Amino acid sequence: MWGFSRKVRGIILAILFTFFLVPNNLQAGSPIWAPSPLADLIEEGLAQNKEIQSLEAQVESLKEEVPFAGALDDPRLGLGIINLPADSFRFDREPMTQKQISIAQKIPWFGKLDLRSQRAALKAIRHKAILEARRLELAKMIANVYYELGFITSSLETNKRLTEIVNLLLRVAETRYATGRGLQQDVLQAQVELSKLLDEKIILDKRRRTLTDRINELLSRDRFMVVDQPSGLEFFSIKLNIDELTARALQENPQLHVKQTEIDMAQIEIELAKKDYWPDMDFKFAYSQRDEDRTGRSLPDFVSAQVVMNIPLWQKTRQAPKLAATLKTREAAEKSFRNLLKSLPFQVDALITEIRDTQKNYKLFTDALLLQADQWARSSQAAYEVGSIEFNTMINAQIRLLRFELQADKYLFDVYRKRAELEEVLGGPIQMNTAGNNLVEKTVSARNK
Repeated sequence: MWGFSRKVRGIILAILFTFFLVPNNLQAGSPIWAPSPLADLIEEGLAQNKEIQSLEAQVESLKEEVPFAGALDDPRLGLGIINLPADSFRFDREPMTQKQISIAQKIPWFGKLDLRSQRAALKAIRHKAILEARRLELAKMIANVYYELGFITSSLETNKRLTEIVNLLLRVAETRYATGRGLQQDVLQAQVELSKLLDEKIILDKRRRTLTDRINELLSRDRFMVVDQPSGLEFFSIKLNIDELTARALQENPQLHVKQTEIDMAQIEIELAKKDYWPDMDFKFAYSQRDEDRTGRSLPDFVSAQVVMNIPLWQKTRQAPKLAATLKTREAAEKSFRNLLKSLPFQVDALITEIRDTQKNYKLFTDALLLQADQWARSSQAAYEVGSIEFNTMINAQIRLLRFELQADKYLFDVYRKRAELEEVLGGPIQMNTAGNNLVEKTVSARNK
């Protein structure tokens, strides 16, 4: 933007100002896609978060400063007495005695007010971009904790089912041992597995409480409240176009907007620093009234005008260092911008790769491994009951089946988490439809099969 002429830059700035600062209804909802329970949590967090509220107040404050920054200073009104004799303090004794009223107005050098207005608008735009970035970050953080909580809930469900199965197998092993058809080590192994499951449950319960506390913290709640556990999530197999999403990230990423605005602000400061080499002007107009003299002769009043300007005499110690500092500031802003510009495509590529690989892992488990593990578990249990295999083989098959189901659920929640991270980088939710590059395929989670 800073490479355009002042007129063109002013037009672009006005467009950006309108786009970024005019309130819109989209801010009321979640800035990323989320299922219904999570969307409610995100909206609550965005509404209650004190940092978000502070940034919103700063944006409103900076919006109000835009017209102020481009306005002239208030004119100055002066009242005075000129050449009043000190021996008599009479207005009719000396012909040069005057009662004066004056008005003065300071006028900055040409273009300064326009630049100051643009600088104030850019500050407001920058804070709006920071606000949007923070909203996306908070939404992603809430989503990540929520999905991790969902996985812990699935883990506890798996732990419960495993405990029930091992208890059943323990009774079978005890019966077989009592009748002389089984071994005591089978009973002991089942008891060890139960103790391990109990230890696992304690750890999972602790983790679930920690995650619930974290969500309450992110939502800025005044007291602890139970969070509805994620369940029944559908698996969305999204076909993502890397080129399209990279282009979108380079256009809509709010952190990139922040850095772009910082470059524009630095250029405005450079132009203001150059303007400081030219003087500001102070225009003054005065009207002086005189009384009649001692002889009764009427004396004419006076009118005077003057222009006072500062002389940029100490340029080496004032204007030059300031200009050099602003040039360094722009250089730093440009380097920061280019660094993010280069890293964004890699971030998008990495997240899309993770989503795709996780989708493949999920499909592998749900389409093949779970079916195979289920067949192994059924055949192992039947074989153990007739004494064809050892207890250790049979119980490992049962545990492997449920662990595979849990691993499938982990891949499911990982897809959701990575999607939230990708949408943070993109600056908003991915619009899903059945046409084009964002084709969606729905399947139910492994837990619900």
